[in-house]
Amino acid sequence: MGVKTLVCGALHKQLPKTSWIFIVPNILEISMTASMDSTDFTAPSAALTATTAQLRAAGLRPTRQRVALASILFDGEDRHVSAEWLYDVAKQSGADVSLATVYNTLHQFTAAGLLREITVDSTRTYFDTNIGDHHHMFLEHEDKVIDVPSNAVSVNRLPEIPDGMELVSVDVLVRVRPKAD
Repeated sequence: MGVKTLVCGALHKQLPKTSWIFIVPNILEISMTASMDSTDFTAPSAALTATTAQLRAAGLRPTRQRVALASILFDGEDRHVSAEWLYDVAKQSGADVSLATVYNTLHQFTAAGLLREITVDSTRTYFDTNIGDHHHMFLEHEDKVIDVPSNAVSVNRLPEIPDGMELVSVDVLVRVRPKAD
């Protein structure tokens, strides 16, 4: 048996012998193995389909890299991640992404309203999958961000808003560390 090529849409891949990959532009990647007598399809998971739909609903094209990163980020748990953490987890899962792609994707997800950016200081930024109304606490000794319910913080006074401007949000970041002995 030689190399077989299957073209689907505008893209194709060549793989040895009887393994083929369909790449359907803007939809999904579906793996298929075939023998001379039978054809077995590995259908996309419901989670992959939901992730693709979530990206599309946000106005983003579901590229392979975006789907891989979104699958890690939006697995049902709220989390605060750094780009480096996401890069490490993506590489461990076999995703072919660069650190620059991770940074770009996190900023695209933030601009699309899928994530919330939390700048702790000039060298540390986290991205929050919980985009609802809440605040944050930064545990300095652990380099960890945790959620604080919005009703746990009271802001009694704000500066006057300049003419022609409107208040969008008030984000509170409370920093804590262990007491010195």
